Amino acid sequence: MYGRGDAGPVDVVRSYIDEMNAKETAIGAFIGMSCDEALERAGRLEKLDPGGFPLYGVPFAVKDNICTSGIPTTCASRILGGYTPPYDATAVKKLLDAGAILMGKTNLDEFAMGSSTENSATGKTRNPWNTDCVPGGSSGGSAAAVAAGMVPFALGSDTGGSVRQPASFCGIVGMKGTYGRVSRYGLVAFASSFDQIGPLTREVTDCAIVMSVISGRDPMDSTSLPGGGGGMLDSIDRGLGGLKVAVPGGMNRPGLDEDVRDSMVETAGLLEESGARLTTVELPDMDVSIACYYILANAEASSNLARFDGVRYGSRAGGSTIDGMYRATRGEGFGEEVKRRILLGTYVLSSGYYDDYYIKAQKVRKAV
Repeated sequence: MYGRGDAGPVDVVRSYIDEMNAKETAIGAFIGMSCDEALERAGRLEKLDPGGFPLYGVPFAVKDNICTSGIPTTCASRILGGYTPPYDATAVKKLLDAGAILMGKTNLDEFAMGSSTENSATGKTRNPWNTDCVPGGSSGGSAAAVAAGMVPFALGSDTGGSVRQPASFCGIVGMKGTYGRVSRYGLVAFASSFDQIGPLTREVTDCAIVMSVISGRDPMDSTSLPGGGGGMLDSIDRGLGGLKVAVPGGMNRPGLDEDVRDSMVETAGLLEESGARLTTVELPDMDVSIACYYILANAEASSNLARFDGVRYGSRAGGSTIDGMYRATRGEGFGEEVKRRILLGTYVLSSGYYDDYYIKAQKVRKAV
């Protein structure tokens, strides 16, 4: 549309603002909207040559645990109410530099701890296809906003499924890339050795475009990997001929939903028809992997969230002593799910249990 001159960024932004205003009350995808700022940026972009901007004039939203300069980042928690970062996360900066337009911050399970976007201090997000259902989590606000057509794409974060699972629940595309493919600088840490930023889009090509923009080495994140994601977009039209695809065995294991199993079988058949070579593999460590994840992720959460104490970060509650202030601040500031995970993480890191749980889980992770 921009290339043909059918519309400009201001027209497109106004169209998406109309969609947001019409649907947000029923869905609750956003914690905060930045419509005025988006219109102002769109007006500035209209004065520029779109050449060289791979996402010129494309609106997007950002999960509210990813820092945005001058716009509050709350992690859907009372303890960070009103916190406004002085900088943009690297992934956000890359999108802005590519010409994209930020429309607002999306809802999530508090500090990304949950799988339904019901554990938020700001209220629940609903699935746009059926508002009696959840959108998944913890990036449920981003997934719902994209599925509802309120933005063309959004950023989420994925620690243990928080991009992929809500993408599945909302019928869109979500990608967790290789660890280090996208810089974590500016992502509020939950479990640092698992956390990643990833895109949520309506189709695969859009996902490849966004990943190609946000990927690459970042000196602000020592775990980030060299090289960008340009090859992702180039590979879409190559077809699947000769591609080797591993299909996990145990499709009939107890607890696997029939609809999920049928969908996996159907997808495997489609891949094979398209020229891929399928190989069945067994994943014997699956059962211990989940236990391993919950020990390590909660341990890292306990460590990372220690900074939110009313002194270094976070709103402060009253107390006659320093310990009393800590208790009141963290007791009032954190929701129940976050408290549970901090308690579990502190337990497995504590004297007498560190070797039995944390160290053992690290060894199991290496074995897996």
